[in-house]
Amino acid sequence: MISGKILYSYTGIFDTPDQIIHATEKAVESGYTKYDVNTPYPLHGMDKAMKLKPSKLGYVALVFGLSGTLATLLTIWWMSAIDYPIVIGGKPLFSFPAYVPIVFEVTVLSAAIMTVVSMLFFFFKLPNNSHPLHGTEYMKKVSADKYGISIQADDPKFNESSVKKFLESVHATEIIPIYWDEEEVNHKNKILEPKFIMFLIVVAIITSGVTYFSFNKLMYMVPFNWMMDQPKLSAQQQSPIFADGFGMRQPVAGTIARGSMVYQFKGQPDLAGVKLVNPIPISKESLALGQVKFDIYCSPCHGYNADGVSRLRGQFPNPPSLHSDKVRNWSDGRIFAVITEGQNTMPSYSSQLSFDERWAVINYLRALQRALNAKESDVQ
Repeated sequence: MISGKILYSYTGIFDTPDQIIHATEKAVESGYTKYDVNTPYPLHGMDKAMKLKPSKLGYVALVFGLSGTLATLLTIWWMSAIDYPIVIGGKPLFSFPAYVPIVFEVTVLSAAIMTVVSMLFFFFKLPNNSHPLHGTEYMKKVSADKYGISIQADDPKFNESSVKKFLESVHATEIIPIYWDEEEVNHKNKILEPKFIMFLIVVAIITSGVTYFSFNKLMYMVPFNWMMDQPKLSAQQQSPIFADGFGMRQPVAGTIARGSMVYQFKGQPDLAGVKLVNPIPISKESLALGQVKFDIYCSPCHGYNADGVSRLRGQFPNPPSLHSDKVRNWSDGRIFAVITEGQNTMPSYSSQLSFDERWAVINYLRALQRALNAKESDVQ
């Protein structure tokens, strides 16, 4: 202590990167543990010379990242499989691949936010951002073109005369003592500092106000309303072009939309069974496509083997088996009519399956029927 001031550290100034790395290695060899090195830019090899241990922030990111992963998985599983189970497209109640993007995003977000919060409030002790080195001649020099080392007074091996001799022995060009300011000595680190809380409140109010103005006012002003006011008609929107004012129009009579094919046997399934012929030949590709579409759209009710063993667990009436003599004796066109228009409680799947996909499903169904009703010649 000099003139009533409390010593914080002794600092040494060096002119070149090699000198500061050499001084750092000697400080480690001398047994000093509470010291720091300050340079105007990162120096390659400095962390090795200081024998720095890995940052603990990595563990913080790992813990909170895994916590976010586990919490997200448990929440999604509980909502999907327990609280409100719904079978969608024949998928399991807890379809993990569909949730991977959500789990990934929450994991990264949890790790990033909590790492920054931990760094600011626990490692940096925010809102206390004062430090004895701030504003000193030493810090001004090492922030420009010099390099420095600071050995703290609370180091177990610290002795004022021996530290000065050590800095002289490693050829420090200047040796500067650093003292605590009275404000820093008497300051107590308080996260709930009234001024800091008021600062957070003001930031929250400004952020909320800017966000509210942006989304509720600015987006409706020219030219920022270009996404809302587009030259098109939305569903149910009125149109000034047509006399009746309707924007949604019926297809023009006698026309067919480009790229589509009109089903000619609506309400005539038996006629469809006579007239329609499967245009898709049985091949490995068509069977693979048919299996994919059958598993998605047909298996929830009919079962994977088309035997009527539903996977809906009683949430929907079980359909009859597709291996009955009646269905096996139907032509491909007759089955196509049922898929296209539906039958009894089965809805139409014309919007979910294209023409070719419906024929591919029929090919796959024929393969299932042949597999479960094989003839002796099939196994020879």
